[in-house]
Amino acid sequence: MASLSSPALVTTVHYAVLDSPIDPLLLTGQGDALTGLFMSIHAGGLRIDPSWRRDDAALAPVAAQLREYFAGERQDFDVELAPRGTPFQLRVWSALRAIPYGTTVSYGELARRIGTDKASRAVGLANGRNPISVIVPCHRVIGADGSLTGYGGGLERKRALLELEAGTARLL
Repeated sequence: MASLSSPALVTTVHYAVLDSPIDPLLLTGQGDALTGLFMSIHAGGLRIDPSWRRDDAALAPVAAQLREYFAGERQDFDVELAPRGTPFQLRVWSALRAIPYGTTVSYGELARRIGTDKASRAVGLANGRNPISVIVPCHRVIGADGSLTGYGGGLERKRALLELEAGTARLL
């Protein structure tokens, strides 16, 4: 399982764009750590800062693991992660990593898991700000009634990822 770490003092951001069955994915990293994985409609689109440096080789291990995931051949990622967020957001994102492949939890259950029983709305907001989609599996969080709710990549992508993990679909 990938670990969450603090971003290194490395300032150069490198990026790559990976074609995937759910959309082109923008990968960003610093040093050896992945700092972002965004879909084109997530967070307003694929925006590449002019100061970033394209480096497909640096992000090739992440891209390879994502291809394996979309082919139904990988359930866990072995990638160093360094998302930027508040301490609360980092707790939520860490809890997301503990949701097993192929299962879902409600926002309320996720709030209970991090010791904030009454904070399901805050958990939902933190979930929505997850900068490393798919690998930090925010798509595995559903409404209390079992319905698919909110997903930065759109509900069709959320459904596709959950169907892949349920074994009812292959995306590659």
